[in-house]
Amino acid sequence: MASTIKLGGSLATGDFASFRHAPLANLAASVSLRRSLRRPPAALRASSDDDRFTVLVADELGEAGLDILRDFAEVDHAVDLAPEKLCARIGGCDALIVGSEMKVSGDVFGSSRGRLKVVGIAGGGIDNVNLAAANENRCLVVNAPNASASAVAEHTIALLTAMTRNIAQAAVSVKSGNWQRKKYVGMSLSGKTLAVLGFVEVGFDVAQRAKGLGMHVIAYGPYASSHLARAIGVELVTFDKAIANADFISLHMHYNPAMQNMLNDETFAKMKKGVQILNVTHGGLIDEDALVRALDSGIVSRAAVDVLIEEPPPKDHKLVQHEKVIVTPNLGDVTFEAQEQLSIEIAEAVIKALEGDLPSTIVNEPMVAAEVLVELKPFLDLAINLGRFAVKLIAGRGGFKAVKVTYASAREPDQLDTKLLRAGVIKGLIEPISSVIVNWVNGDSVAKQRGLRITEERVTLPGSPEYPLEFLQVQIASVESRFDGALSTSGDIEVGGQVRDGLPFLTKVGNFEVDVRLEGCILLCRAIDQPGLIGKIGSVLGEANVNIGFMKYMRTAVDSENFQSMISIKVDDQPTKETLKKIGEIAAILEFVFLDV
Repeated sequence: MASTIKLGGSLATGDFASFRHAPLANLAASVSLRRSLRRPPAALRASSDDDRFTVLVADELGEAGLDILRDFAEVDHAVDLAPEKLCARIGGCDALIVGSEMKVSGDVFGSSRGRLKVVGIAGGGIDNVNLAAANENRCLVVNAPNASASAVAEHTIALLTAMTRNIAQAAVSVKSGNWQRKKYVGMSLSGKTLAVLGFVEVGFDVAQRAKGLGMHVIAYGPYASSHLARAIGVELVTFDKAIANADFISLHMHYNPAMQNMLNDETFAKMKKGVQILNVTHGGLIDEDALVRALDSGIVSRAAVDVLIEEPPPKDHKLVQHEKVIVTPNLGDVTFEAQEQLSIEIAEAVIKALEGDLPSTIVNEPMVAAEVLVELKPFLDLAINLGRFAVKLIAGRGGFKAVKVTYASAREPDQLDTKLLRAGVIKGLIEPISSVIVNWVNGDSVAKQRGLRITEERVTLPGSPEYPLEFLQVQIASVESRFDGALSTSGDIEVGGQVRDGLPFLTKVGNFEVDVRLEGCILLCRAIDQPGLIGKIGSVLGEANVNIGFMKYMRTAVDSENFQSMISIKVDDQPTKETLKKIGEIAAILEFVFLDV
């Protein structure tokens, strides 16, 4: 029986409604879910019925948000608290709200002695809160990622126009007593091509505004919506085509390790000579030394950045001091309106959590009924790792839009709630190529926002229903694969796995059976079946001092006379590029792929 989880115009079954801008009276409303998963345990609720909650606001917060909080709870507003003073104060608080710079360490959670129920981050980041300590102390962490998109888009356009018309440099020149009109001849934006890298949220807003300036806008993004692009006249292209054809490039990709230095010497070399670069998103997306070299060589004619790897930067920072660069001190979301909206969003999220409901902006794993989690935790790990493994098989920077998840179980459909498992797959698919934190509350809505269509199929097996799941399979449709052996007969990337002794195992890749623990460093080789092949692979890895933890050799008949083999190898460390090259040079090896799950 197949069922489609619709992530288009309406919320998916079991999803929670978003009340981001709802009146306070509506904050307690939510879409019902199976009772065992619906509410946090009692430890998250008020300690007594007659006491109001106490919320410590430890950073500047807009008055609109403070007013909402004061109507609901006792508010202690104290900014610039030293770590020891924060720890001393937190024991009397049910909730804590901080900005993006104040650190909430394990000591803070420990000092709360179990009273702290929710930490709210007034911004879109999460790096300043110890999420592991929050989980250990059964404390929810929420943020406010949606309030500042418009402000960031406006700042991007401001920098775009300032950069093309030399406004910053000309202003400094005039203040120094000069009047040099010919030196600061600018460039018209009308008719020029802007490439928006990251066509969601801020990127979409920037594209809309650039179209209003008469620009031709092209866009790239793994989750870019073709429907939204067509609606505003934006052309979706590949990453390489975007950077090769743009007069201007504006970065709006979410930062994660896979995106670090996405603009580097290699990518700059593919761009038009004289291209202009904007980054109002996240430091680390651009190799700053490479950008300086591109500016000096003339590949990049100008740049404007609002974010840097190190903030504040040292006084001798080469990029900051470059005459062709405009730098602003992380002002993207710093408007009165954005800060007020941010204060409302975080106040509403904190209140919702204190009332025992689960906001959609939770960034750590919310508590699930213990009996449910104990049973499903190994299968949740399998779902996450299968999603992560599958998405890393996609070639290049291509996006994907359709995923099918198949559950094989002896249980009846009403005895296996797949919401957690589905969210686990979505988490594995999205987090490696995004900064979004996915959990079982927001999984469906995160997929919906990215235009990702999830379908589910349940296969009922004979046997005892004591074991929740016998097999889990993930298919990604209409994508190119880094490893042809991962393609099924239908041409989709297809991987499957099982839980054994409480641990996730990869058991299927494409049409091949495999058998390897699904975590850490995995090397897959598809080869012509020949004697001595395993020994050759082992020798290459041994010479490179790469220890093999596990190796499995599985044969599949290609025809009546010929066989191919799939070799799955679990190694303790990542082989070097040179080592992997030597493996690929073994005559019988048809292809290989190395993945770190």
